[in-house]
Amino acid sequence: MERTIDILLRNGFVLSFLIVGLIMFLTELASKRLFKKRIPGIALAVVSGLVLAAFGKEKGIADVGIFSGMALLGGNMLRDFTIVSTALGASFQEIRKSGVAGIVALFTGVTFTFFCGSLMAIAFGYRDAESIATIAAGACSFIVGPVTGNAIGAPSDVITLSIAEGVIKVIVVVIGTPLLAGKIGLTNKHAAMVYGGIMGTTSGVSAGLAATDVRLVPYGALTATFYTGLAVLLCPTVFYPILKFFFP
Repeated sequence: MERTIDILLRNGFVLSFLIVGLIMFLTELASKRLFKKRIPGIALAVVSGLVLAAFGKEKGIADVGIFSGMALLGGNMLRDFTIVSTALGASFQEIRKSGVAGIVALFTGVTFTFFCGSLMAIAFGYRDAESIATIAAGACSFIVGPVTGNAIGAPSDVITLSIAEGVIKVIVVVIGTPLLAGKIGLTNKHAAMVYGGIMGTTSGVSAGLAATDVRLVPYGALTATFYTGLAVLLCPTVFYPILKFFFP
């Protein structure tokens, strides 16, 4: 037993991949068997991750020695890798296929979400531009929040809050997409592109569309990817200076 634990401790990063894979397998199984796919497996996996994050005092379940690799798996390095990897296959020629509606959806989605996030931050008592901008960016995506916060020097607790905010958005989009798809006309690739541009969370849109119609996933994920890149560009360089003017 001691030898086994020693091997696991020395290969914590590999073990973390195994744990995440096991969680995804079990949540997909639960989605099919228990919820008849009404709740996508990815939503259950995200909720499971939040539950695991509640353990420990500083780094969640990673505070436990045998699970220390989870800290690296969820760290800044792999977060930045996801930004690069999601944008790698995107092509501006493809985004043009969504037409003017897709372009408008991108800018409208980012701007409106940031505005709503700013109001929420102010309502909860934040009065410094750095915190407001980071929380507002978190409303765009759990990737955009920490990137913006690190760029403008926001407190670490606010950056953490922005990540949690973005994760909650993923869960809402994943569950809400298949439920509302028929009512909002989300039945074709053009609508999927516009939807991805408005909502912006690549993982949430992809999982939600997969539960709706798997053929729509590439189109929604395409504009959602551009949403992430656009938000990462606009939040710290355009929106933050505007907030700084009103909250010096």
